[in-house]
Amino acid sequence: MMPDLLHRYGPDLLTGFGMTLFTWALGTLLGFALGFAIELLRRFGPKRLAWPIRAYVEFIRGTPFLVQLFVLYYGGPLIGLRLDALPAGVLGLTIYGSAYFTEILRAGFDAVPKGQIEAARAMGFTDGVIVRRIMVPVMMVSALPALVNFAIILTKETVILSMITVPEIMFQTQTMMSETFAFVEPILILALFFWGFVEVISRLGRRLERRFTHYLLERS
Repeated sequence: MMPDLLHRYGPDLLTGFGMTLFTWALGTLLGFALGFAIELLRRFGPKRLAWPIRAYVEFIRGTPFLVQLFVLYYGGPLIGLRLDALPAGVLGLTIYGSAYFTEILRAGFDAVPKGQIEAARAMGFTDGVIVRRIMVPVMMVSALPALVNFAIILTKETVILSMITVPEIMFQTQTMMSETFAFVEPILILALFFWGFVEVISRLGRRLERRFTHYLLERS
């Protein structure tokens, strides 16, 4: 039965795979960028921003992604924010991911040896140069495993987007199950897809780790 299902629903599954890949990639990149900006604000911005940033991070980390997504998609119109399913899904992943990326980056920045920063300041480097040339490369080496791990977690969070009708692979799998009344085979296909997806991300993460480490060794 599996070959028949793949033959009949293969194009829809490929479409769902493309949508999953798109939402995950965009949500992860935007979430990382937002998390990086938030951490820089917390670290170098006005002290009065520390409490709002902490409240934002703790609130997002302390509530389920499904609840956040429903509030954004169904509650948004109450404040004039009307989004289609796809933009709401990407924005939801971005907001959800940013809080976790902020904390991962905080730990990475804290791992930068203070002696290197003090030496750079003694040499007259500006904060911008210190962040770009010293703190970010060292931080990325220590934070990269956690960043990759959370990127993997976000791949699985994309299935929740099916709850607001984003046509990603879980949505397509549910359609297959409702039309064929087959449950084991579609779930197996879904599991194999995510297993392969995670394997690819893990391998790319290990390659990035080696490159960052090699880059730092060359500079030292």
